[in-house]
Amino acid sequence: MTHMTTQSGRPLSRFAFGTMQFGGKADAAASQAMFEDCRAAGINHFDTAVGYTDGASETLLGPMIKADRENLFIASKVGYVSGAGRANIMAQFDRIRAQQDADMVDLLYLHRFDDETELEETFTALAELQQSGAIRYIGVSNYAAWQVMKAQSVAQRLGTRIDAIQPMYNLVKRQAEVEIFPMATDQQISIFPYSPLGGGLLTGKYAEGAEGRLKEDERYTSRYAQGWMHESAAKLSAFAKEIGADPATLAVAWVARHPAQPHPIISARSAGQLAPSLAAAGFEMDDALYDRITALSVTPPPATDRLEEA
Repeated sequence: MTHMTTQSGRPLSRFAFGTMQFGGKADAAASQAMFEDCRAAGINHFDTAVGYTDGASETLLGPMIKADRENLFIASKVGYVSGAGRANIMAQFDRIRAQQDADMVDLLYLHRFDDETELEETFTALAELQQSGAIRYIGVSNYAAWQVMKAQSVAQRLGTRIDAIQPMYNLVKRQAEVEIFPMATDQQISIFPYSPLGGGLLTGKYAEGAEGRLKEDERYTSRYAQGWMHESAAKLSAFAKEIGADPATLAVAWVARHPAQPHPIISARSAGQLAPSLAAAGFEMDDALYDRITALSVTPPPATDRLEEA
């Protein structure tokens, strides 16, 4: 579980909600409906980024969170474009504040690793934001484990630390189990994995001919192009039908059940599409069920050159 809290000291909800679709595939009404459903389900952690839907994600989210801000936990991200230099971090953070109409965010992520900027410059800027009260916690997204550890040593020299990591993780994308999860557990870094449904693959909708990101976005098409991934998704759907559950509910609950205690970031285009993921919060997954679902996909080998001794 995470050590982070809301400003009022409340623990973070088991799931987070990602607002990547706000202002895009989800219009203002759909976005508001999903926010209200999340709050009704006890979710208090909302994840966005400076550039999601050209800023519309944050401009829609801003008014929604005002009334209960101290009991909510808001995460945003900078540096997906234009690098992780000080000037870009500060400029993008100013844009975040303008878009959300807010003075601060609880957690600020570096959206991806920038190998052209010295880590000292990047984390000095983040430490300044933290010391001024503009951000409360520091996170990284899409970092390899070695990149986190390299950055963590720099952060610690500056009197701060990396508190959170946001990796891709789902039943058919399990590389994070090899080094990222063990590293995060060791360093007491909270894990907030995105894409628990594999871009919709694990809902079973593509096997039925539905439209969605796997067909509309080349990044997702290539990310989930391997045949075995689709076979695993089909097996999950068949198993879900067998036990009377929704495959999306099983997929999200499976992510949350990992021993590293990740807090999955769920998302959707509409309240109806969101419902099966929200249902995972109350789904009881015992060891036998977890093991059976785990067996539906390829378990990556551990990070060692002596597998016979692992």
